[in-house]
Amino acid sequence: MVREQRIAIFPGSFNPFTIGHKSVVDRALPLFDRIIVAIGTNAGKESADSDETARRIRKIAEIYADEPGVEVYSYEGLTVDFAVEMGARFILRGVRTMQDFEYERMLADVNRRISGIETVLLYTLPEHACVSSSVVRELEHYGVDVAGFLPGNE
Repeated sequence: MVREQRIAIFPGSFNPFTIGHKSVVDRALPLFDRIIVAIGTNAGKESADSDETARRIRKIAEIYADEPGVEVYSYEGLTVDFAVEMGARFILRGVRTMQDFEYERMLADVNRRISGIETVLLYTLPEHACVSSSVVRELEHYGVDVAGFLPGNE
């Protein structure tokens, strides 16, 4: 009997992909056969041009070059539509705060209702709870060295 692969997508804008994002992917690897890091456009965020998206794909792919269970793609539209297209039955998300939890719970309920896809939440490690892409971008804007917040520089 052949077991169906456990495929999860880990969606986000990943602008930039932080040590918090990497921690979630790394900790989820034993749970899934494949994790697809999915760089999506979000109507509520500034969308990247195709060159910027390609740059993010390359950077994340380099981080996981030696990990065959991780793939990186970009997508447009609903996350659940992309998940179905990729054969994923799970959406992977990281949660830092109770506010994140409530938002993710609402999204998980909607996604399950419209597609049957389950969401798996992993809590952020305490040392990464303050790390978000928006904080990293703001610090960078003001000339702060953000290397410690990015994979490979911890």
